[in-house]
Amino acid sequence: MADLDELEPTLQNIIDQKTLRWIFVGGKGGVGKTTTSCSLAIQLARARKSVLIISTDPAHNLSDAFGQKFGKEARKIDGFDNLSAMEIDPSGSMQELLESSESGQGNPLGGMMQDLAFSIPGVDEAMSFAEVLKQVKSMSYDTIVFDTAPTGHTLRFLQFPTVLEKALGKLSQLSGRFGPMLNGIMGQGLGGPGNVDEMLQKMESMRETISEVNTQFKNPDMTTFVCVCIAEFLSLYETERMIQELTSYEIDTHCIVVNQLLYPKKGSECEQCNARRKMQKKYLDQMIELYEDFNVVKMPLLTEEVRGKDKLEKFSEMLITPFVPPDVE
Repeated sequence: MADLDELEPTLQNIIDQKTLRWIFVGGKGGVGKTTTSCSLAIQLARARKSVLIISTDPAHNLSDAFGQKFGKEARKIDGFDNLSAMEIDPSGSMQELLESSESGQGNPLGGMMQDLAFSIPGVDEAMSFAEVLKQVKSMSYDTIVFDTAPTGHTLRFLQFPTVLEKALGKLSQLSGRFGPMLNGIMGQGLGGPGNVDEMLQKMESMRETISEVNTQFKNPDMTTFVCVCIAEFLSLYETERMIQELTSYEIDTHCIVVNQLLYPKKGSECEQCNARRKMQKKYLDQMIELYEDFNVVKMPLLTEEVRGKDKLEKFSEMLITPFVPPDVE
């Protein structure tokens, strides 16, 4: 950390931190999360053996950003040897779970599973997370970047490992006491008593995996969260709320990317441009003062969309080499 000087306005610190395994990129909708996460993944791929970027946002923006179709299986991104992407559809994961639990007529767990599933707040993120764990455990990527859904969903997603770890722990205790009874009552509908034991074993195995990941999420050497925002009141407010919640979850966050900054040329007669620049400067100054112990990265508003490999690579350079604006008012 520098003394009282402003920290470097780049994400180079994340590239340099080789121990990082999980990097979350999140913020309010429409602030450029996907562009930022894709660009960060590109830079990481230059410094790591293998990088995976995962979208947990049902909007499926990764496919749009790279101009290539992705799904729930990891796929190499065209033009990269060591960068892959996948898109998790939370509602699809939930549907698969329900279908697997309802196989066969008269299965007593079918209706119960459905009732249980839809009674849990944030269950779509929960299933998304379980799907991610299942995939990632069988792969060996150095670093995994998450392009997350808008703030509220993301915060539930990050809280989920702790909640599920406790819930599965309780279930494990209950199964010890009531397992034999469950076998008797449900064994027939599940195709035999062994199936209940097998299901409980799977849950216990899942609890151990989630416990391990939960520990990693709370380790700043392994996990960090990059906040993305724009220089407006609501976005600043949302970022502050998110940072407070991340702190309460013990998840490290020390980088903020401020997108869509306007830099009108000196002497510009564009009234709207100058007024917007003045407003943005006010909130940007507040951010720098409020987050003096953060790396605050300032990204300019561009004249065209950042889509496709070449434009993303160009945008990614500005995440690690500070953008130098032209002479402004």
